[in-house]
Amino acid sequence: MGEKAMGPLFLFLTVLFFVGSQSCPEVCRCVAKKKYGRHIADCSYKELREVPLGLPSNATTLTLSVNHITVLRGDSFEDLFDLQALWLSYNEISNIAKGSFAFLVQLRAIDLSHNRITDFPWGDLSNLTALQQLKLSSNLLEKVPADAFHTLKDLRSLWLSDNRLTVLSEGTFDSMPRLSLLQINHNPWNCSCKIWWLKTWLENTSVSIPEKESITCAAPERRKGLIFGRSLSMDCMRPSVQVVYHSHLGRGILHGGLSVLLHCTAMGTPPPEIRWKIQTSSQNVAISGANVEEGGNSLADTTSKHSKRVPFLVFKNGSMVISEFNKADEGIYTCQAQNDAGSQEDSVSISLASSESLADQPQKNIQDSKPQNKSCYPKSEEKIVVIYLSPVLPKTSSSGATGHELWPWAALLVSFLLALSC
Repeated sequence: MGEKAMGPLFLFLTVLFFVGSQSCPEVCRCVAKKKYGRHIADCSYKELREVPLGLPSNATTLTLSVNHITVLRGDSFEDLFDLQALWLSYNEISNIAKGSFAFLVQLRAIDLSHNRITDFPWGDLSNLTALQQLKLSSNLLEKVPADAFHTLKDLRSLWLSDNRLTVLSEGTFDSMPRLSLLQINHNPWNCSCKIWWLKTWLENTSVSIPEKESITCAAPERRKGLIFGRSLSMDCMRPSVQVVYHSHLGRGILHGGLSVLLHCTAMGTPPPEIRWKIQTSSQNVAISGANVEEGGNSLADTTSKHSKRVPFLVFKNGSMVISEFNKADEGIYTCQAQNDAGSQEDSVSISLASSESLADQPQKNIQDSKPQNKSCYPKSEEKIVVIYLSPVLPKTSSSGATGHELWPWAALLVSFLLALSC
């Protein structure tokens, strides 16, 4: 081959070499296993105090284990879009910036065990939908958000052992259908009703839970050291709740206008707390606890002569009075009962409607329209209470003349409509 032909060929091979090559920090060892499509950057055991610069952008595996790294910055893994495995165990990491892992969308495994992490950027996990293995064991984590793993549909292994976890929110693991291995041992679990759901979940799950005998109670004192298993007795019951509508009020509490009484019956162990939620076309209101004294006086500020009407009066027994009910008060009224074992809610939808056709119907108490079979209740969203405004009725006077009068509010006809019959 002539010298002229060699020139272009040499130039082509030189360009190809530089295009295909990637930089590698001097302290690391970079290896390409083209047969398997893997590019490994090994920076372990190098006494590193931070993530080195100049990492190859085509790396699929990055090993930084057994160093002295303390901080992960937001740009520590910048441009490593092909990264599938990240090993960071046995460092001194205590600070992880939000976004450090957010763009590693190809990541399948990450090991952050044996560090000093107290605050993990849980939001970064929402982008890591390909993640299959997550190791956070042997850190200083005190809590895990309820939705921390909600996008990790493909996660198989999760290590949370040897941390400072005392409770976990119910449903923490429900969004991971492929989870097959979970380690939560050696945590100071608070074996109150807040974690009763986890005891039940551990007893029924098919997920492998190694070292179950090391899942023990640290509190309360009477359960300290007990193994978190079937033999652990916990007197807990999730709340049950039902909203009942009453057609009239006792006298002496409220005066004038149409008033509606709802009563929330809730049972559970420990005794649940009641919270009312009101959703109308113009407002969303949440009321925790009573806002009315035992004597029926509102706890709202009434010192001003121009004080506004207080439409929702909640009593300690769970009852709510909607005073002077009007069109603006139409909406969904929900009673939520919550204790350490869980929460439950029941709702009723209340509307006002005028009906001239009701003039010929007899007066009827709401209790007569309830189903007699107490075990038959509609679903919460199927309860509808329609309050009909009474029409003007003709009345014959003693002299034979015809006059008109309004039914008083206590004689209003109230219908309880159930979308599904028993």
